Amino acid sequence: MTVPLRIPFVGTRIKGAPVGWATAALFLACFAPVIIGLVQAWISLPDAAHGILIAPVAVWLAWRSGPVADPRPARWIGSAIILAAVLANLFGRVAGVETIPRAAFLLALLGLTMWFAGWRQIIAWWLPFVLLALTIPLPESIIASMTLPLQEVAAKMGAAMLSWRHIPVLLSGNVIRLPGHTLFVSEACSGLRSLTALLSMAILVGALFLKYPLSRILMVALAVVLAIFVNGIRIFMTGFLVFFVDPKLGEGFMHITEGYLLFLVSLSILASLTWLFLRIERGVQTRFGRTEDV
Repeated sequence: MTVPLRIPFVGTRIKGAPVGWATAALFLACFAPVIIGLVQAWISLPDAAHGILIAPVAVWLAWRSGPVADPRPARWIGSAIILAAVLANLFGRVAGVETIPRAAFLLALLGLTMWFAGWRQIIAWWLPFVLLALTIPLPESIIASMTLPLQEVAAKMGAAMLSWRHIPVLLSGNVIRLPGHTLFVSEACSGLRSLTALLSMAILVGALFLKYPLSRILMVALAVVLAIFVNGIRIFMTGFLVFFVDPKLGEGFMHITEGYLLFLVSLSILASLTWLFLRIERGVQTRFGRTEDV
């Protein structure tokens, strides 16, 4: 005996198993390897480690927001997006380019949302979608093109701070030469890891706590500047400790611990900036509210 069941978002009734369950099964059959690969990348790749925290937050935000009150499914557009995602997934697997199936996974989620609920649901879930997009590891070519400039910027900032402290410095590319010591600003010290993590956090806190688009844009821009500046301070501290205290402080456990501590400092500064923007927004809102009363 079949029982009429309501399809999620759509509001129609069919007999048999819900379309939602059938869709979920097909989706997992198509993208399960991509999801497993993403989780493995979050665990194994330092540049993508923030995905371990950001992805569950994105899912929770979508669950908390829930479906819109008046869904308007866009079946044709949703079907076209899903078809494009499936084809991109197949092409990426055949070509051996991991980024394409991962992007196709996110595209498929967008297509399913369009199919079941339409544009209004995508607008309501814009933050979870953006956060999920930030968890997708960048291609190696893009990472390589970003790493070298960030290494050079960090080396220049660190060398400038060391010179300001009257420490003899000779900078050659991303190599800082001190009397009796040589510091090499490696790819791990480029600041790309902290940059992606801080960028994700800035978007998250900006969307959750700030009201005005200008405040959110400034928060993201300041997060980028903060990540670069703090990484320069890390290079300076490493050189300072190596020169004045012990060369062993520039490597191994102490060097890694220093990086984590400075990242916590960056998060604290980001929280302080959020508080400052909140105060400014409240002041602007109060001022305009009084003006309207007059």
